[in-house]
Amino acid sequence: MMKYFDYAASSPLDQEAAELYVKAATEYYGNSQSLHDIGYQATTLLENARTEIAKLFAVEADGIFFTSGGSESNLLGIRALLSAKLKEGRHIITGIAEHDSVYLVMKMLEKEGYEVTYLPFNSEGRIEVAAVEEAMRDDTILVSIQHTNPEIGTLQPIKEISSLCKKNQVLLHSDCVQSFGKTPIQEIAAAVDTLSISGHKFYGPKGTGIAYVNPRVAWRPQIEGVAHEKGLRAGTVNVPGILAMTLAAQKAVSGLDEEMNRLSILRDVFTNHFTFLGNEVTIYPSQLPGLIGMRLHDHEGQWVMLECNRRGFAISTGTACHIGLLAPSKTMAAIGVTGKAAKEFIRISFGRQTTEEDVHSLGEFLAELAQQPEINELHRLRYGTILKGS
Repeated sequence: MMKYFDYAASSPLDQEAAELYVKAATEYYGNSQSLHDIGYQATTLLENARTEIAKLFAVEADGIFFTSGGSESNLLGIRALLSAKLKEGRHIITGIAEHDSVYLVMKMLEKEGYEVTYLPFNSEGRIEVAAVEEAMRDDTILVSIQHTNPEIGTLQPIKEISSLCKKNQVLLHSDCVQSFGKTPIQEIAAAVDTLSISGHKFYGPKGTGIAYVNPRVAWRPQIEGVAHEKGLRAGTVNVPGILAMTLAAQKAVSGLDEEMNRLSILRDVFTNHFTFLGNEVTIYPSQLPGLIGMRLHDHEGQWVMLECNRRGFAISTGTACHIGLLAPSKTMAAIGVTGKAAKEFIRISFGRQTTEEDVHSLGEFLAELAQQPEINELHRLRYGTILKGS
C-alpha cells in the first residue's frame, strides 16, 4: 500500500466532514438565495458556518466569504483590495516564491499596467521587513506576501509587514492556504486586509475555500448585480461543501497543539536518519513541523520522487500547481539556489495518517538514495520521458 507523504498538496477528507456533506446535500439541498422555507434552511446553515469560521479567525463574520478554494480566494482578495486602494498608484510588492495562484495574478496585473516588485528570501527563507520597506514607494498600493512558504515551511513576518503597510497607507493580502490548521493564524487575520484558505489542505472537501476581507475595506464587486456572497463572487453557494469544510476547520483548530507536537516528533524521527550525511543532504529549516523541504545532492528531485513512488512512498518535488513544468522550484530561486542544485529539491509532508513506522521507512530509503552515486545514464533511460529537459 502506498505511504502518503504529500499532505501539503492535499489531504484526505475527514470522515465526519464527509458524512456531514452527504447529509447536507441530501436533506438541506435548497439554494441559499431561494425565498421559500427550504432555501431559508440552507441560508441558516450557511450563515451559521460563516459565524463559526469567523470565531476560528477571531474576526467579524461580515468579512468571511466562501469560495471554490485558495486560488479563487487569492484572486478575489487581491482584486478586492485593488478596488479599494487607499491612495493613487499602481505599484505592488510581492515575493518571488509566491504560489502560482498569486504569481500568475501578478503577471496578469502587469499586463494591465501595474508595476510589480518581487522580493527574494534571505538565507533562512524569509522576506526581510527592511526589504519591503526599501521597495515601498509613494505609489505603492498593495503588498501580497504568503504567510507560510508551501515548500520549506518558513513563516513570513506578516505582523511587522502589516505595521509598515499601515504607516504607508498600503493594503495587505496574505495567502494562508498552507498555514491554516497547521499553525495559529488569528494574529495574522487581525493584521491583514485580506487572506485566503483552502478546505482540502485541512481535511475538508476540495472545491471549498474562504476569502477573508476586513469589513473596513471598501471593496467593489467585480461583476455588478451579483447576488451571492454580497457580490464578491458569482455562482450558487456550495452549502454542503461549506458545512463540511467548517467542521474540518473546527477539528483542525481544536486539535492543533496536539497535532503540532506529534508532527514535531515525527520530524525529528525523519531528520535523524540524515545526521551523518551533512555533505550529501540539505534539509531546510521549517516552522511547520509537518513539512520538510530538502535536497539529496547530485540527485534530481524528479528522479528521487519517482524512485520513492516505485518503492511505495508518495512525495513531491514542490507545490502541485508547479509540478510538471520541469522548472526549478521558485523557493530555491528565492533563497539563491540555482541551476542543477535547484532541481534537486523534494518536499516531504506529514499528516494525520502518518505513522512513526512509515517515517522511519522513508527516512531509511532516502538516506540510502543520498549515498548512491550521482544519477547516471541508466537512471535517465529509465525515466527519460519525465526527466526530459532537466
